[in-house]
Amino acid sequence: MIINADLHVHSKYSMATSKNMDPETMALESVKKGLDLVATGDAFHSGWLNELEDSLVEIDNTGIYKTNDTIETNNTKFITTTEVEDNQRIHHLIIIPSIEVAWNMRDEFTVKNMDADGRPRIRMNGAEIMDIARDYNCIIGPAHIFTPWTGLYKSYDSVTDCYGQQPDFVELGLSSDSDLADTIKELADYTFLTNSDSHSPWPHRIGREFNRMELKDLSFKSLCFSIKNNDIIENYGFDPRMGKYHETGCIDCHRIYNIHDAVECDMKCSCGGRIKKGVKGRIQELASFDKPHHPSHRPHYQYLLPLAELLSTVHDKGVTTKYVQTRYDRLLDLFGNEIDVLLNTPIEKIATVDMLLANVIKSYRDNTLDVIPGRGGQYGEVNYN
Repeated sequence: MIINADLHVHSKYSMATSKNMDPETMALESVKKGLDLVATGDAFHSGWLNELEDSLVEIDNTGIYKTNDTIETNNTKFITTTEVEDNQRIHHLIIIPSIEVAWNMRDEFTVKNMDADGRPRIRMNGAEIMDIARDYNCIIGPAHIFTPWTGLYKSYDSVTDCYGQQPDFVELGLSSDSDLADTIKELADYTFLTNSDSHSPWPHRIGREFNRMELKDLSFKSLCFSIKNNDIIENYGFDPRMGKYHETGCIDCHRIYNIHDAVECDMKCSCGGRIKKGVKGRIQELASFDKPHHPSHRPHYQYLLPLAELLSTVHDKGVTTKYVQTRYDRLLDLFGNEIDVLLNTPIEKIATVDMLLANVIKSYRDNTLDVIPGRGGQYGEVNYN
């Protein structure tokens, strides 16, 4: 079976998250998005675990959960996950066999207060965290590996330097794609995951990055097998040029610098501002090749942007305005879920509803976007004209 899966989100128990990140809302909004499987997130927080047990029911001892209702049988399903921060402020994504296992694991970690935040701060290093995860038959890998503040590569030049051995996957994060990552030789053997890290259940956040995967059946065991054996059909996510720290650039005037020139300038811009090293610059420091060397198992990486954000941009209206939401709902009524609209609906059919939207969706599908890259804290911009 083929599924769309977002394997990294947070609950309302994490800092700076929507109070609407509850199981019922997450399930319903994920259906609009077109997700078949979504992470629970925050599975070491006792308040969230209690809520999950009240709201979800496990399907035939598979480690897969559905909402505890009798009407919405086609809701998106859940898998138990958490993100943790280690003693170097590096973030790790753990996919867990069940809610019961998550309860049992909580006491294994050295932590001041496991319930202080949905993403707990563990007083242990990556290798120690991995050992516990594998003792409980979890799979684990670095979250958003290139993020300048909490990604593994901010502190280490090699993945195995962090864990002492190979993790089960690498999560690219919103600031990278397969072309960038596959300039680093050591990553050739890893499965790349693309997930939203969403703090909100609404479809312009949840599933903004996702994985299309082939599974034998919908179960934790099959999901692990798929990830470990690189059975990812396609990765979907942001064009990394849109990130506000993609290029190395000045945080004041936003001038773009080559990373080597920036280092020679002692990270000080000619305008007097500070130069911030970008994700692209860090990858260039680590790169083994000038151009990507994709291994045979590497799937295609498709750029996309949430439908509501595209509507907001082309019509110059806020994402949550009635103007945008009315058009969003009409498109879903006509053509199915959001992923179908973005990827599968014929452009000529979209054009009968919204010509401006049709043109920009075509640009994403054709990879012909004209992007002014983000740098120095300024987000990238797409020229849709």
